[in-house]
Amino acid sequence: MQFAPAKLLLKSGDVFQGLSPAWQKEPFFGEAVFTTGMTGYVESLTDPSYAGQILVFTFPLIGNYGVPPRASWESEKIQAAGVVVSDISLTASHWDSESPLLAWLERERIPLLTGADTRAIAKTLRKQGVALGAICPAGARPRRFPDPNQGHLVKQVSLPARQEYGSGRKTILAVDCGMKENILRHLLKYPVKVVRVPYDYDYSEEEYDGLFLSNGPGDPTVCKETIAILQRAMKRKNPIFGICLGAQILSLAIGARTYKLKFGHRGQNHPCKDLERDRCILTSQNHGYAIEEKSIPKDWKVLFSSLNDGSVEGIVHKTMPWFAVQFHPESNPGPTDAAYLFDRFYEEVKKS
Repeated sequence: MQFAPAKLLLKSGDVFQGLSPAWQKEPFFGEAVFTTGMTGYVESLTDPSYAGQILVFTFPLIGNYGVPPRASWESEKIQAAGVVVSDISLTASHWDSESPLLAWLERERIPLLTGADTRAIAKTLRKQGVALGAICPAGARPRRFPDPNQGHLVKQVSLPARQEYGSGRKTILAVDCGMKENILRHLLKYPVKVVRVPYDYDYSEEEYDGLFLSNGPGDPTVCKETIAILQRAMKRKNPIFGICLGAQILSLAIGARTYKLKFGHRGQNHPCKDLERDRCILTSQNHGYAIEEKSIPKDWKVLFSSLNDGSVEGIVHKTMPWFAVQFHPESNPGPTDAAYLFDRFYEEVKKS
């Protein structure tokens, strides 16, 4: 494959030089963010929470084990708006690889910048915060940078129609705001039926034993329909479990507030403290918004806190079986320290 000089241009004016495949003739836009994961680039790229974002990998070599079969992806396609790496492997060496990463990106028309100083990019984003940007040819000079967060990203990635999985006696209704496939795999490890519905599906009058709120991209305040439906459904007092955007949706539904983190939490090595068990766990994370602690109602409390910046990583109701976390306990990729939270949810579902 032929490469040509290219760059990552941030709206702030910062420029990072590199190379892009010759097929990339025009600018590709998105919100530039960085992730610290050493592995799991396939899972990250197919995670719907990365919709609209140019993903900068801080680990220096990406692509050496290729692309595995579709069954291990987190969605049906690459969701990220672009990829920036220090060095992309041109070949793949793994028994389960079906394609080199470079060929996969080209098939899905996902722009790439390689040969970039990703450490410098990460330091810039940590200092000034995530930034709108463009992967473009070296001579291009974009005048405007569209902000994907101003659109309804959840609407773009949510399941289009209701689907059912499993055949257990208990029913979990899962609101898909861009749900990772590994969450579904975890839920189906239990003897349950999972009813997966779009973000704006009104389930408030349906029968179910537990309610799950999924991860997803963008600003949670955009999801007004999702929040309103949840508020009506909470009157029934069924168990609730939320992950990532699901935690933010739940917090907004109870009257709390959310805010945008300066540079977000993305990677598989984020330490959190379980305040109920007084122990630390390592977590896989991908979120750019967080819950404002002072706004949490008095009948709720913080369940997890970040040991990096002290932000809220989970909330729980003091009496009702309702809780949610910012991180990904299904951890694909990442550590499995938090997998016990699925057991906690299922135990509550069994009681309902």
